[in-house]
Amino acid sequence: MDKILLIDDEADVQYSFRRILGSSDIKLTTASSGEEGLRVLAGAQPDLVIMDVRMGGINGLETLRRLREIDTKLPVIMMTAYGTTQTAIEAMKLGAFDYLLKPFDIPKLKQVVADALKASRDMKQVVSYEPMLESEDYELGIVGRSEPMQNVFKLIGQLAASDATALITGESGTGKELVARAIYHHSRRSEKPFLAINCAAIPENLLESELFGHEKGAFTGATNQRIGKFEQCHGGTIFLDEIGDMSLPTQTKILRVLQSGGFERVGGNSPITVDVRVIAATNKPLEQAVGKREFREDLFYRLNVVRVHMPPLRDRPSDIRLLVNYFLKKFSRQAGQKPKSISTDAMAALEKHGWPGNVRELENVMERALVVAKGEAILRSDLPQELASGSSSAAALGPAAETSRPVPMEPQGEIGIPTLARQLFKWARENSSLKVIPAVERELIVQAMQETSGNQVQAAKLLGITRATLRKRLEKFQIKQALSIE
Repeated sequence: MDKILLIDDEADVQYSFRRILGSSDIKLTTASSGEEGLRVLAGAQPDLVIMDVRMGGINGLETLRRLREIDTKLPVIMMTAYGTTQTAIEAMKLGAFDYLLKPFDIPKLKQVVADALKASRDMKQVVSYEPMLESEDYELGIVGRSEPMQNVFKLIGQLAASDATALITGESGTGKELVARAIYHHSRRSEKPFLAINCAAIPENLLESELFGHEKGAFTGATNQRIGKFEQCHGGTIFLDEIGDMSLPTQTKILRVLQSGGFERVGGNSPITVDVRVIAATNKPLEQAVGKREFREDLFYRLNVVRVHMPPLRDRPSDIRLLVNYFLKKFSRQAGQKPKSISTDAMAALEKHGWPGNVRELENVMERALVVAKGEAILRSDLPQELASGSSSAAALGPAAETSRPVPMEPQGEIGIPTLARQLFKWARENSSLKVIPAVERELIVQAMQETSGNQVQAAKLLGITRATLRKRLEKFQIKQALSIE
């Protein structure tokens, strides 16, 4: 639930905001003065502050100064019925997220509030990138243990320690924004703002104004001055997603910011200087765009100081099981349910799929599977048709097999132990990362627990080990959690 603190001395305004923003997803706390707002701030712990400029007692600008001393990243939207250019400039210099004039255009107000809340979440949610051993160790993190992901982790660490411009490349759905946020959260600018702009989602005629702001009268509809994202992000980090879709004129302004930190608002002549770190991302091959003269070569080299390439999911199949476990736990936690397990057959189908939509596609598939699954385990039939109808043969096992991946087993016929051993070693030769004994040990324990409906005494007897040994193996392989056995 998002929490908003409204500071305004007019009861009618407070009532209007309750009607406009009041919902089950937003908790609105109100204060009638700057002094009261500062007093309730700690208890309210808002994700966003909306505040009037003119109030009795200390005014909005002074309140904003004091808020910034308490929290440098808390988004604040300023509003007034007496808008002046000087007031807007002063508010934005003090770090306001945006500036609105009364009476409000309600759709615009809702959009600005939504943007501010998203920025607040981005700045609060720390993205981890360490190569953890188990999926539950990743909280809003980049999940993966494969070699391509290890290279990504190393680059994130190197970039976090510097102010270098970075270019993140990769297909859609690979997690480029997560990488940008990880760099920000672990950098020395982590106490300053982080703003993400999707260059492909904003119409070209509005993108320049969004980034650099505009002066009153700069174009039709510019009824007042607007402060752009670069000014709002002074001292912090700006993430330009899908920068390959940016027009050449806007690219020129971006190049100037990278070279000198300076730019002018649209329709303005006064130079503005900012200190902003730029991280860009694209799913397009910029080298080809440069060759076609669709992207400035000098801007490409300015952005490409350090490149981080996010590998497609098909190039790191050993991470699929880790990602599946991560999403199962994530969505189960959000729904307030116990994590479901997943059948070997369903996992085999997931590992065989090519994942053209990458991690985002896998996330959507797992969310759907949890909704449609009727039992305690996700079955192959719970997957989308294109996955469920594929071959059931499992893909080669990766490094996750040691602690979380079951051994593929033939579903029919009698198999002698020597035959099974030869098959296991065949798989091991095909994939050097497969650790046969731990993988077999885990699968035997899983099957024993399933055969006995979770009865540890009977499962230990079936395995020919003591109950104490079984408990140690259950803890080692975290099988109780995986099977949702109490």
